[in-house]
Amino acid sequence: MSAPARRAIDGQRRGRRSREQMYKDIYPLRVLGMGLGLWVICSVLVQIGELARFGWLSFATMVVWPHLAYLHARHSRDPYRAEIRNLLVDSAITGLWIGLMHYNLLPSVVLAVITTHDKFSTGIKRLWLYSLPGMVGAALLVTLLLRPQPVWESSLPVIIATLPVIALHSLAVGYASYRLIRTVARQNLELKELRQRDAQTGLYARAHWQEQAQAVLEGARHNDRPAWLLMIDIDHFKPINDVHGHTAGDEAIRAVGAAIAEAVREGDCAGRYGGDEFAVVCADTDEAQAQAIAQRIRERIAALRLTGSIGMAHASPLHITLRDWLNEADSALYRAKHEGRNQVASTAPLPNPA
Repeated sequence: MSAPARRAIDGQRRGRRSREQMYKDIYPLRVLGMGLGLWVICSVLVQIGELARFGWLSFATMVVWPHLAYLHARHSRDPYRAEIRNLLVDSAITGLWIGLMHYNLLPSVVLAVITTHDKFSTGIKRLWLYSLPGMVGAALLVTLLLRPQPVWESSLPVIIATLPVIALHSLAVGYASYRLIRTVARQNLELKELRQRDAQTGLYARAHWQEQAQAVLEGARHNDRPAWLLMIDIDHFKPINDVHGHTAGDEAIRAVGAAIAEAVREGDCAGRYGGDEFAVVCADTDEAQAQAIAQRIRERIAALRLTGSIGMAHASPLHITLRDWLNEADSALYRAKHEGRNQVASTAPLPNPA
């Protein structure tokens, strides 16, 4: 399996683990958020003279509840769904306090907005919408039972208690957005690399390899930079499939791809051209270097108890298109096969390997 494919599978596993462990990520945020909310609620209760009556409830919902929610999710058979229920309870608690705070405007709006925003940040589809009935219903239930007299204005202590909640939540949102952007950028790079790679061999896919080969050819034509194209074909590949099956054939292709990757230099562009055929573009490479690379590839393939034929073509101003260069390398490849296979042939005379 190629490295990009392994990274993709690892990413999927991390995603599943992240879903299952969501309650652990939310727990410290819930403790912090509700801890700050406690001061806001208590400041309002002092303003409206209800602290003695509902102070115990503020402690229970803002201090005790986060720990109960954590234990509920942790010991649940499905922690993910349990945490969704916890988030809905969070909204209901906010609605409860909106009513008990007599709809004090500033803290009611701040708590309602922050609680709803937290549902968006989970990424769970429509969770914010599902949370609204609980919030509104709890506020209406308090209104029907206790008939609180609305107190729209907020005292200075209430404003002071509310400001840290606004500031810290804004910073948390900004930091979360920053992390999300970095994660998306990294995943985009991984996705781009996956598109560029052949999943079976880990070498470059044909489309990306051809783009690189075209750029090297243009550099060779316009800047007189030497470059060589190697075409590699596994000898007698069809009998491998016919006798041992396609699974053995796939293993052979993977093994040859790995051998080629080990034999080329860091700056060379090795790709799978199609089927059992591979290609390597060697930029800024003279004839002796290209021959050495081709012989290393041939030897690595031979070490697998397979053989491979290799055709080499030097980039020339006569190659108007990439197809011209490929055709010349193909001609050299067929010559290598015609002359006995398991050897390197070139469009230019090259000494026989020792």
